[in-house]
Amino acid sequence: MTTFLVADSGSGPTGPKALTSDQASRLAVTRFLNYQAGGRALTINVPNTAGGLTITGSIDYRGKIGYGVVHGTGRDTSSDGLIEWTATTVFVHPMAKAPAKAPARPPGSGWYSRPLQRYGSSLDSSLAIALKLGSDRPDNAELLPQNGAAWVGQDRLDGHQVDIMTGPSARATSGPAGAGAVRYWIGSDGTMYRVRVGVASASEPVVIDFDTQKYVPVRPVPGATPTR
Repeated sequence: MTTFLVADSGSGPTGPKALTSDQASRLAVTRFLNYQAGGRALTINVPNTAGGLTITGSIDYRGKIGYGVVHGTGRDTSSDGLIEWTATTVFVHPMAKAPAKAPARPPGSGWYSRPLQRYGSSLDSSLAIALKLGSDRPDNAELLPQNGAAWVGQDRLDGHQVDIMTGPSARATSGPAGAGAVRYWIGSDGTMYRVRVGVASASEPVVIDFDTQKYVPVRPVPGATPTR
């Protein structure tokens, strides 16, 4: 599975160990920081038996809407094109030759909409997970360890020293996201740099990397209403 942040030499996973108070505090605020930032640029790597999909784009965590370009790898190129999604709806704009980056303003026509599937689709599970990585309030740092959160190890991503932590599995995977342990790569200030999570519909985990390109504000597809 392709990743877009450079992994430097680091200690990697060594745990799990109980979270320190500092680690619990950083894990508790990491989703809130995404919301506080307004939005983040990201790359979502979706596992698939036919080769996998890569979504490069941005999520507006206050508007609860994501937008980007989809590229298939291997044999799975039928989904290539633009994509925009909310918690309930997926909009797709098929393209035979998808650009490297999504245009800042979505095209005014050529879109098809469908409900976001709650089960059975690794793509839709990945989209739902990505949206849930922002929250309008911090989590309870005291409850996280009680609910199974733990420290796993340290690493470096694109020059950032990070702690790898597992969070409560229900946090990002409840509802449409399937089931699986969530692993976070979190910086010293609580910034989220990577998330890896297993989904029920795929044998390999979904990997979401942040700050893989410049954040571009998300504009709704003409006629689409973000879920707030």
